[in-house]
Amino acid sequence: MQLCTRMFVSCGVLLTSALTLATVESRAQSPRPTPTGAVVLVVSGAGRDSGRTRPGFEMDELSQAWHLFTSNGYTVTIASPAGGAVVADRFDRTVDYNARFLADERAMQMLANTRGTAGLSAQDYDAVFVVGGKGAMFDLPVDTALARFAGELYDRGAIVSAVCHGPAGLVRVRTRNGQLLLANRAVTGFSNEEETVFGKKWAPQFAFLLEDEIRSLGARWEESPLMIPHVAVDGRLITGQNPFATAATVEAVLNALGKTPVARTAWRDERTVNFAAQTLGGDPVLMRRQLAATHAELQPDMIGLIGYYQLQVATDTTAVRRALTLLELAAPYMPQAEISLGLADAYARLGRTNDARVLVRDVIARHPERKDAQELLARLNN
Repeated sequence: MQLCTRMFVSCGVLLTSALTLATVESRAQSPRPTPTGAVVLVVSGAGRDSGRTRPGFEMDELSQAWHLFTSNGYTVTIASPAGGAVVADRFDRTVDYNARFLADERAMQMLANTRGTAGLSAQDYDAVFVVGGKGAMFDLPVDTALARFAGELYDRGAIVSAVCHGPAGLVRVRTRNGQLLLANRAVTGFSNEEETVFGKKWAPQFAFLLEDEIRSLGARWEESPLMIPHVAVDGRLITGQNPFATAATVEAVLNALGKTPVARTAWRDERTVNFAAQTLGGDPVLMRRQLAATHAELQPDMIGLIGYYQLQVATDTTAVRRALTLLELAAPYMPQAEISLGLADAYARLGRTNDARVLVRDVIARHPERKDAQELLARLNN
């Protein structure tokens, strides 16, 4: 669905920490660097043709991070492995955070002339935030300058953070004792489940799947269901699962820096994804009433798409029920046949065959040309 590509952009607030006593004691002894008031955002420089011939970075993640760090008083630098101009994957220029970034002359100048990671000094920054996008899987893991910089930054007591595919830039980072930064740490990133749905074109060309590689390093992998935000906080290592987790990840970095994030109104897509996450952990009937009262302020179709794609990867009854909860929540606002067929599929997988037949027959009545609906009805009648 074209709509999903445009909407898979924002973040939420499911925040977790996994700390052992040993690591707590170790972090207590970490140096406390003199604040510089500066952070560096690292992006992939692999992008070509808005991601058509080679993926680059996610503009939604970069623009949100830029806005949140600058609005909280930080000076921001944008860097990439080779420096110079970088190319984002296709994005929606009308979304608030993107429109504001594009209108920021300084931001656009930096994007046209990013600093090479080889020129970064750990003494100059309070934090690094590695932006995601599938391009990160191509050039960031092999960027030895980024690995050196992030390791030195961590060693001086600063924050190392990344979101979505951004943790690919951290897999080769070692601290001064020679240990891999991610080993035995709580880490999240773009999951295998998410890659199954959204990585069909490029994942076969990756050197590794992000989740597999991070697990192989001995990290404690964390994740939420597909398209639901998650942030893993392990001391001064902070990672976000997907584009929806960007704002929450940045605000976790700000908290780790001792800064209370300035009050703000969450973006519409951010509010929507948070609502979906709350629905999965709350009372669906109550959330249905709340959506009826607030749907103009949210994006019900985004909720439906999350449910639709969660159902595609659901392998057990719990996952099917979770996807169904979101599909039922959004269905009154989504007349698309795909949503009705998704509901029917979920009902069938839960043994509610009659309910499934009713939905499929309605789709066929409205769209007699749809072979997928006819095939589903045939299976239901067998």
